[in-house]
Amino acid sequence: MTRNEHTVLEVDDLTVIGRPSAVEIISDVSITVRRGEILGLVGESGSGKTTLGLSLLAHCKRATEIVRGHVEVGGKDLASLSEQQVRQLRGRAVAYIPQSPASALNPALRLRTQLGEALHDDTLPRAKVLDRVREVLREVALPDDDRFLNRYPHQLSGGQQQRVAIAMAFVGRPELIVLDEPTTGLDVTTQAHVLETIRRMTREYGTAGVYISHDMAVVADLADEIAVMYRGELVERGRTDAVLAEPGHEYTRRLLSAVPLLRTEGHEEAEEPEEAPLLRISGLAAGYGRTQVLEGIDVSVSRGECVALLGESGSGKTTLSRSVAGLHHQFTGEALFDGEPLARSSYRRTAEQRRRVQYVFQNPYEALNPRKRVRDQILGPYRHLMGRPQDPDAVVAEALERAALPAAYADRFPEQLSGGERQRVCIARAVATKPDLMVCDEITSALDVSVQAEIVTLLRNLQDEGMALLFVTHNIALVSNIAQRVAVLNKGRIVEYGPVGRVMSEPRHEYTRALIADTPDFQPSFATAE
Repeated sequence: MTRNEHTVLEVDDLTVIGRPSAVEIISDVSITVRRGEILGLVGESGSGKTTLGLSLLAHCKRATEIVRGHVEVGGKDLASLSEQQVRQLRGRAVAYIPQSPASALNPALRLRTQLGEALHDDTLPRAKVLDRVREVLREVALPDDDRFLNRYPHQLSGGQQQRVAIAMAFVGRPELIVLDEPTTGLDVTTQAHVLETIRRMTREYGTAGVYISHDMAVVADLADEIAVMYRGELVERGRTDAVLAEPGHEYTRRLLSAVPLLRTEGHEEAEEPEEAPLLRISGLAAGYGRTQVLEGIDVSVSRGECVALLGESGSGKTTLSRSVAGLHHQFTGEALFDGEPLARSSYRRTAEQRRRVQYVFQNPYEALNPRKRVRDQILGPYRHLMGRPQDPDAVVAEALERAALPAAYADRFPEQLSGGERQRVCIARAVATKPDLMVCDEITSALDVSVQAEIVTLLRNLQDEGMALLFVTHNIALVSNIAQRVAVLNKGRIVEYGPVGRVMSEPRHEYTRALIADTPDFQPSFATAE
């Protein structure tokens, strides 16, 4: 591999193994990245993306070890440096932005302190450090005044936290920046702003970037080159437009085919339900203490129908969905389920109402008890709502089958499952009680595109069986692939509500048009040609 003066990162035949198994996690990976360019590193969960990303900082996760190959940043071979020299290099020559900004920010320190410490320069006077901090805040489109600098991380929105994490990475003007899924979980508007910030700052500073993601649409919009990882190996690499137009590897083609495409045309006309809706919300207002979050909400869901709640972070989507499920009781207005009023709190609802309305949480890692096997995760709610089953194994097997999982998974613990499998277990737990309405709160946001496509297929099958879905998401492309109607929320109010086809093709509200405009326009030519 030849290196020239513009090369910032050079990885040659890098191999990382697990201990004590000695199984190769990544095998003989070689990449280069030049100044001002971004390499998109894509692949599904478990492909080795994050392991490779951490290796670029000479860091290995617990029970892993670099056994072969080398990593050079700015001409320095990280393997030849002492631990102290590597620590000095981090933040100066190479910086890292994690997926969750909460893990990058210290909740006990003000932003002024954290950004100043990230500069890693003890020779600068305090005033110069503050000047540099203010400069980088302006560069990421955040306030640079004392009031903002005196805030703590919890006083920021998710998008602001992510921009502060970007500012911390760029404040020392590193040669290389590693971005590990930095926009996962962000709404499309915030995501668009964050991506534009990353793109502009890498070019202005001449910084090389490695953008780790499972979101092909984002990578297609941001990266100059794409590298595709599969089971620890680099199976394809090339210029972004070339890979999208003519993917050479079957796995790359599968990844691209699994991306939900934003459809603004070609939707079937939604038929008006003939019977009364299963769920009807009228005049709902909700909040937290004195803070009003939702106001004047009117929405309904019919049997076998999927209604999507769409909007950016803070629009009130989750508050509305939790109110429907009885998990948030500070609301007023009317909530009717099958013609009967729903109590505000799930504790005051009948067991039958709780059985018929089930909730699937966003994060499958936190939604499952790590100490219980899958069978117990499913049978616990079942026994509570429906009593002791005559044949527990049959109940578990049927629930797993409906969630497209083998019955043998009943004896596994959550740690033995992938992210997609965990989410399927959460769905199996919900469908075990045979509900009529399932509330899905961002259940695909943390999943790679191939697993996401499988979950969407599963939800469509449940719809065909007559189950109604209230689907909370910020992914507009996903809405156009699963829902029949969509309610667009902005600042606690529904600003647009109607059939998906009409809303996507002829959005009437300015906010809806802005959301669609901010969605990455992903149209791989190989897919449209087939």
